[in-house]
Amino acid sequence: MRLLSVNVGRPKAVPYTDQPEGLTGIDKRPVEGPVRVAAPGPKGVAGSGLAGDAVCHLRHHGGDDQAVYAVAREDLDDWERELGRTFADGAFGENLTTTGLDVSGARIGERWRIGPQVVLEVTSGRIPCRTFQGHVGEKGWVRRFTQKAATGAYLRVIVPGEIRAGDAIEIVHLPEHEVTARMEFQATTTHRELLPQLLAAGEALHPEALAAARKYVEKHGG
Repeated sequence: MRLLSVNVGRPKAVPYTDQPEGLTGIDKRPVEGPVRVAAPGPKGVAGSGLAGDAVCHLRHHGGDDQAVYAVAREDLDDWERELGRTFADGAFGENLTTTGLDVSGARIGERWRIGPQVVLEVTSGRIPCRTFQGHVGEKGWVRRFTQKAATGAYLRVIVPGEIRAGDAIEIVHLPEHEVTARMEFQATTTHRELLPQLLAAGEALHPEALAAARKYVEKHGG
């Protein structure tokens, strides 16, 4: 398991974002050399966990529980075959492009050591938005991405430090439950009957998903 690229984005004006200023940081490109990774702070106030990476829509992106976004190169390759086009590392707005790791199938609370220092923890899948669709340029992309549920994973920073392309990735903690980033995504979007199952992941779960699961159980039972 290896980190293929570390990707960061600069603010860019585009016509396909709901952000009032029309700016987005989704156009992320691989960078050379080490990149500092640290917990950025609360959502709504803080942005990316990667130094030099822009997050322009703080209401929905960034913050400690979405500090880093990872996508498997294998999923990008699969989309290339399905759509008949190419996707460079970073094309989905991911900070980390990995190989040899089932990112969407990673369990909530699963921890990865990347390189000698950094430890990250899986919190949730990624919900597609209008900006993502405009960036990819595929009609019906939000629906298509949702149906495929190859979501990648958001991660929080447990141990800060520096990472770079080529770093080894090691799973240093694997929870006993079966709640994956993909399941969290499906429960949050198309299969809300799965919400009670998310509670098995406990406090490792993204706080918004945890709150949604608890609310569902209160209303419908578990």
